[in-house]
Amino acid sequence: MDRSTYTAILEKEGDLFVALCPELDIASQGVTVEEATANLKEAVELFLECADPEEIRQRLHSEIFVTHFEAHG
Repeated sequence: MDRSTYTAILEKEGDLFVALCPELDIASQGVTVEEATANLKEAVELFLECADPEEIRQRLHSEIFVTHFEAHG
């Protein structure tokens, strides 16, 4: 099995943590950061096992940039 590294971005929403893999646009959630991350990993692995290679190629974003900015409002 090939191994790849992906990004996990987590955000607290109410009582849950939502985890997003921006490279594949896949999301999951969990009660803790660890659970949300584990659920996201499982979702990504299932997608990679089941998806058509062409769909993976189309969805894969190989360059992800994460930054912070300040907005006034």
